[in-house]
Amino acid sequence: MDRFDYVIVGAGSAGCVLTSRLSEDPDVSVCVLEAGPSDWHPYIHLPAGFIKTFHMKSINWAYQQEPGPWTGGRSIYAPRGKTLGGSSSINGHIYNRGQRMDFDTWAQMGNRGWGYADVLPYFRRLEKRVGEGEDTYRGRDGNLIVTTMNWRDPLCEAFMEGAVSLGIPRNPDYNGKTQEGVSYCQRTINNGLRVSGATAFLKPAMKRPNVHVHTHAHATEIIFEGKRAVGVRYMKGGRGGQPVEVRANKEVILSGGTYNSPQLLQLSGIGSPDLLQQHGIAVRHALPVGEGLQDHYAPRTVARVKDIKTINELRRGWRLWVEAMKWATARRGLLSLSPTMVYCFWHSGESAESSDLQLTFTPASYKEGVQGQLEDEPGMTVASWQQRPESRGYVRIRSSDPFAPPIIQTNYLDAELDRRVIVGGMKLARRLLKSAPLSPYYAYEDFPGPNVNTDDEFLHAATERGTTTFHPGCTCRMGPADSTWAVVDDQLRVHGLEGLRVIDASVMPRMISANLNASTMMIADRASDLIRGKQPMEAARIPETAVA
Repeated sequence: MDRFDYVIVGAGSAGCVLTSRLSEDPDVSVCVLEAGPSDWHPYIHLPAGFIKTFHMKSINWAYQQEPGPWTGGRSIYAPRGKTLGGSSSINGHIYNRGQRMDFDTWAQMGNRGWGYADVLPYFRRLEKRVGEGEDTYRGRDGNLIVTTMNWRDPLCEAFMEGAVSLGIPRNPDYNGKTQEGVSYCQRTINNGLRVSGATAFLKPAMKRPNVHVHTHAHATEIIFEGKRAVGVRYMKGGRGGQPVEVRANKEVILSGGTYNSPQLLQLSGIGSPDLLQQHGIAVRHALPVGEGLQDHYAPRTVARVKDIKTINELRRGWRLWVEAMKWATARRGLLSLSPTMVYCFWHSGESAESSDLQLTFTPASYKEGVQGQLEDEPGMTVASWQQRPESRGYVRIRSSDPFAPPIIQTNYLDAELDRRVIVGGMKLARRLLKSAPLSPYYAYEDFPGPNVNTDDEFLHAATERGTTTFHPGCTCRMGPADSTWAVVDDQLRVHGLEGLRVIDASVMPRMISANLNASTMMIADRASDLIRGKQPMEAARIPETAVA
């Protein structure tokens, strides 16, 4: 039986950062268990390979959500990375931190040291920003290279001019002083290649003799002695493989993500007693594990175009070969791009104190109900979603079988506020696409269509075609021990147990106004200092006018 100081379950965004930071101490040993393979596949590193990895079950958990009350009876696909780098190896490359109020809200919920001024230094420490940005907010010396899309497209330019015509300003840095506005996307792509948690943090750390990474290692149970976690059981090679145990001298750290971390806790007897007993699992410790799931839900507004070529045409036939040659010879062109080109942050109504809508623009259109697959007919698409949803769902084990996918119920649009904001987002998306600067290229609205005009009609359209934005969080929430909803404390230690932490997007107590990859890495970076007993980085001094 192998022994290490730290055993980390999951080599995703959080696990990669943790491994890098903890292994800086040559006197400790770190073992990382990853259920998937190494990140060798070329599609991982080719930015446009996102479309291929989307359904590749060899490197993707490829989960399905349960039909919800407002999804029109549909089961929505829920991809998650299953390889070194986790979801940072298959995501859409976007770098988006969120707003200042997101993290201040975490602190107000009883989590000391997680306000915006506290976490900003960790965002900066992680990042190597290439491009615009004030040094108050941006880092220049970290491992994670963040660039701004340098490809220019007439439709993108017209969309941004359309936003300006509606009173939405251009913002050169939505990860800086303020998020509101419209701009080209910032992304984790450098020199035409993906920058994942694995390439930025794990691979350099693997050169150290105290780092041990085990792939094809599917964790099945946390080993306890009394109330203390002392190791992990896993199956080498997956179902039907060889059972193995590893022991942790100091701590077991779950970084499996919003779906898999609660699943492993529940399989190990930590969770709702009713749920565990239903599946014949002895209750080790009662906690609200898996409850509180949140995600961003996005309907996509599609318009047909005229008098211009879109990505739909450029990625077909001989034009695709031209783009392939551009990438092969100069690491540029369509194959070096993110699936989303432009970001817009704005208000669903005049009463919103900060932007509560996030909209994305792509000069392309996709097959109905099939994200990532381009249509034959050219178009342009705006996805719009509520930044801070109220609706909450859950993640629960389906059985005591550790290889059975968990039950994922997000309960999109269950809260009335969410329904109002999503309608406001669809209306704004229509106004943007019909703005004067886009008129030379705008043919007609394909979805939801010109016959959709009332709030009820927009809402019905959202239930028909809305889908995940791949931002699940909040299933092992961070909060005080006397709350009814918290699973971990503000040191990310599991309440009531010893030697066990959860460090990934599941600990977010409330959804943030952003994609989750950047903040998940920040959580892991700050957690590494907590684990090592280091003094936290000094809180940032931020101008009072900042509303980032």
